[in-house]
Amino acid sequence: MSKKGSYKSVGGDFRYGDESVSRFINAVMLDGKKDVAAKIVYDAFDIIAEKMTGENPLEVYRKAMSNIAPVVEVRSKRVGGATYQIPMEVKSSRRGALAFRWLKLYAAKRGGRSMAEKFAAELMDAANEQGASVKKRDEVHRMADANKAFAHFRF
Repeated sequence: MSKKGSYKSVGGDFRYGDESVSRFINAVMLDGKKDVAAKIVYDAFDIIAEKMTGENPLEVYRKAMSNIAPVVEVRSKRVGGATYQIPMEVKSSRRGALAFRWLKLYAAKRGGRSMAEKFAAELMDAANEQGASVKKRDEVHRMADANKAFAHFRF
């Protein structure tokens, strides 16, 4: 079987039936404790619903994920003894994985509250084009833009 086969569907989550939320819960999960991860994510969604009245937390989550996910990134390639940073498009599966990773990282770095509150704050900031995870995406895009002269080295 080839390595580039299709990915297994993780199915929808318990509350919303959304596969992306289910993947996010899996990304948050530590040591196989999925119930704890689901509680954190759903509590974060409840906080979003409470603080942003009239907003659907799932829509805030989707908007935040689209604002965090990078479109291009730089990848290293060695050409004739020199290493170049080559801007390349990011595949959709990697876009989601990077968005989850950055959201998790920068939410954890926030102040000393519960993890659900940290996720809620980072998601709300990301939905409003603010927050550390969006800054990380902008930084990655800036790096790709700065190195677009090496785009002809794409592999």
